[in-house]
Amino acid sequence: VQLQASGGGLVQAGGSLRLSCAASGRSFSSMGWFRQAPGKEREFVAAINSNGLGTASADSVKGRFTISRDNAKTTVYLQMNRLKPEDTAVYYCAAPRNSDYVGPSFRRYAYWGQGTLVTVSS
Repeated sequence: VQLQASGGGLVQAGGSLRLSCAASGRSFSSMGWFRQAPGKEREFVAAINSNGLGTASADSVKGRFTISRDNAKTTVYLQMNRLKPEDTAVYYCAAPRNSDYVGPSFRRYAYWGQGTLVTVSS
C-alpha cells in the first residue's frame, strides 16, 4: 500500500499549486492532507470522503484550498490558491485504514505518503 504525493514546489505569494496523491495497492475511502512546517507540529489541512461529497478543511485554508478526488477514487487533489508564506510546509497525504473518517485527528489516519515540499516566497 502506497500513497505518493506530488506537485509541490516554489511559488510566489498569491500564486497557486495543485498537489496530487496517488494511491496504489488498494482503494481508500476517505483521504486527507496534512502539513508540517519547520519547528511546528503536523496540522490538518483538508479531507474528503469516499463519494467526494463530504469534505472538511482547516479554518486557515478555507476559501483558498479545495480538496477533490477522481472517480476511480485512487487520486486525491489539493488545489491551493492565493498561497501565503505561512503555507510553507511539507504536505502529506494520508488515509484511514478502514473508515470514511473525514476529520483533523491524525491518529485516525493509518497510511501516509512521503510528503511534498511547498515553499511560498513573499
